[in-house]
Amino acid sequence: MSQRLQMDPMTSTELSAYIAYSGQVYVDDRVTQGGEDRRDAEETEARQFAEYFPGGQPGRDHHLFTGRNAATGEPVGILWLFERTTAAGTSVFIYDIEVREGLRGLGWGRELMTYAEQWARERGAREIALNVFGGNAVGRRLYSSLGYSERSVAMAKRLTP
Repeated sequence: MSQRLQMDPMTSTELSAYIAYSGQVYVDDRVTQGGEDRRDAEETEARQFAEYFPGGQPGRDHHLFTGRNAATGEPVGILWLFERTTAAGTSVFIYDIEVREGLRGLGWGRELMTYAEQWARERGAREIALNVFGGNAVGRRLYSSLGYSERSVAMAKRLTP
């Protein structure tokens, strides 16, 4: 584990702020990156977040962390992991990873991802996975450099009358 990264479960204050912020970012990404209608994206976000955060708390097997600079205690980013156990074994899905604005490009994303992999291994996970929008070139480069491979690619073309 990194000497400069400290990982803590999100506090209730951090979680409340994260849910509000993340929900809006999710809607915006579905519209701008996914080409979805805003109303449909908002309905999807409301449905999914009600399931993922019943009563404003993480649902079963959802784990949210705040990454902090170990030297200063200042937040550097967030990590949202989902642990799933099936007959095939345990797997972990990264629902969200984000480094704070102004701290990007300094290695914090790689450290958050390394933590996620370590966390998954400690739980006996056979796999760790995530989704990334095609327009997120920085994220895609990071994940590829860490050994993640594409399993499917969704493509679309906007048609005008």
